[in-house]
Amino acid sequence: MGERTLHAAVPTPGYPESESIMMAPICLVENQEEQLTVNSKALEILDKISQPLVVVAIVGLYRTGKSYLMNRLAGKRNGFPLGSTVQSETKGIWMWCVPHPSRPNHTLVLLDTEGLGDVEKSNPKNDSWIFALAVLLSSSFVYNSVSTINHQALEQLHYVTELAELIRAKSCPRPNEAEDSSEFASFFPDFIWTVRDFTLELKLDGHPITEDEYLENALKLIPGKNPQIQNSNKPREWIRHFFPKRKCFVFDRPINDKKLLLHVEEVREDQLDSNFQMQSENFCSYIFTHAKTKTLREGILVTGNRLGMLVETYLDAINSGATPCLENAMAVLAQCENSAAVQRAANHYSQQMAQQVRFPTDTLQELLDVHAVCEREAIAVFMEYSFKDKSQEFQKKLVDTMEKKKEDFVLQNEEASAKYCQAELKRLSELLTESISRGTFFVPGGHNIYLEAKKKIEQDYTLVPRKGVKADEVLQSFLQSQVVIEESILQSDKALTAGEKAIAAKQAKKEAAEKEQELLRQKQKEQQQMMEAQERSFQENIAQLRKKMERERENYMRELRKMLSHKMKVLEEPLTEGFKEIFESLNEEINRLKEQIEAAENEEPSVFLQILDVAGSIFIAALPGAAKLLI
Repeated sequence: MGERTLHAAVPTPGYPESESIMMAPICLVENQEEQLTVNSKALEILDKISQPLVVVAIVGLYRTGKSYLMNRLAGKRNGFPLGSTVQSETKGIWMWCVPHPSRPNHTLVLLDTEGLGDVEKSNPKNDSWIFALAVLLSSSFVYNSVSTINHQALEQLHYVTELAELIRAKSCPRPNEAEDSSEFASFFPDFIWTVRDFTLELKLDGHPITEDEYLENALKLIPGKNPQIQNSNKPREWIRHFFPKRKCFVFDRPINDKKLLLHVEEVREDQLDSNFQMQSENFCSYIFTHAKTKTLREGILVTGNRLGMLVETYLDAINSGATPCLENAMAVLAQCENSAAVQRAANHYSQQMAQQVRFPTDTLQELLDVHAVCEREAIAVFMEYSFKDKSQEFQKKLVDTMEKKKEDFVLQNEEASAKYCQAELKRLSELLTESISRGTFFVPGGHNIYLEAKKKIEQDYTLVPRKGVKADEVLQSFLQSQVVIEESILQSDKALTAGEKAIAAKQAKKEAAEKEQELLRQKQKEQQQMMEAQERSFQENIAQLRKKMERERENYMRELRKMLSHKMKVLEEPLTEGFKEIFESLNEEINRLKEQIEAAENEEPSVFLQILDVAGSIFIAALPGAAKLLI
């Protein structure tokens, strides 16, 4: 199949300017020459989507109408290729990103997979990998089949029984493989079975049943111990085991005319079977309303760039012969995302400081007050986009980065103040300089005239607005530059006696010493303000880290309880021979989870303190001034 042209991405009303949508699908995972590879152009598109994603993937045998349903979800007749022959049209996994029709600031990502069971495939193993990838990437997983959910349909869903061998939840699984696979339910998507060309009546024992009841009845285990029955029960058991939330939709044939059916995408809506129209609307409405946002463990939202990184990480594992692992993928994702979070937060700080600070500020404290606000916002940005920051490695990088940026802003402020004050003093002292050059003060009584002129400059200088933090230092430097000149004028003033000259010289030295002391006091005050700013930074980092830890703990507890609830539900279901050994450890696992929940509830304060102590040591190392104030 040739590469389809990707229409240019265009802005859409209600879509942020930084986001764009696709006018047509693009191949995300290519299946060529027995190897699965990621399409870099698709990654570029995902990288531009910063919104949370609702990811709907569809799988099923080839030529079962998967693409038609996905086009309906996209609100289009065409897009994903439907085809009209016995050959499989879609190869690999194709992606279409569109604005979510009912959830603001979310993107709906539709993943259409190549048909399973295509006899023309040279490597049938890729079917299993595509099935596994669809599960790993989606928040709603749609399995599409035709006619009815019967023994044959369940046998065709044998891919679900391979998931425990193909993917892992943890990088270091426990010896009991079943324990590792039992955790899949905590991150697996919702399961939706769509049955096309359904011709049966929804009745059981003569009573009407719902589509969901039809699915649950089909998933009931068949009594018996012979190997054939046990093999038949495997897909049923694994679907129940892996997918706690299940849903079913049945569809009538869209149109009875076979010729029109071959090109159903061209058929007008009013030509379609009325039941099929209603069923399609119900399916789309359910997806738009109930399909959840794609999240990883501990409530981590998946955005476009995060989904792209997950695809790359999983494919790297598959192509290297390793087992794709959620924990490893999250570790890779955390490294990339936390680095990006540091940069995003640092950029926010720089942009806000540049917008809010007008150099030079009147005082250092004025600059530090703006810094405190911008720093607080930047830390919040980092907390929003970072996750699994073990030992606060990346938060320390942010602390280091912002401390250096703050110092740079302080330096810029000082330079702007010094430059401005020097220019103002040069302007105010032009007449004095000219008078000195002309020898105006080298006459009897000239010293007093010089002092008056110098005093006038100091008085005018005090009236100059917004001189900034270097005002006194620049003035002191100017006055020091006049010492030699003043001494020369004093000594040449014949109107003064030797005693008067000595008194005048002593007074000049006294005033100079007082100004030096005042300048020293100002510098000490500014050093104290800098240390207090570091202490505030320390407290702000700790406070926001505590809030983030509390949110993460809530997510962790919610996840533990979800796993516990599912395992208890599985334990209550009847078991078949051959599978009992898998579930024998469930009681032990349930007890372990209960202990884990109880320990997390009871030890929460001490655990918090330990982590915050470690974090505090890290931040103090980055903010040495804060340590002095905390002693």
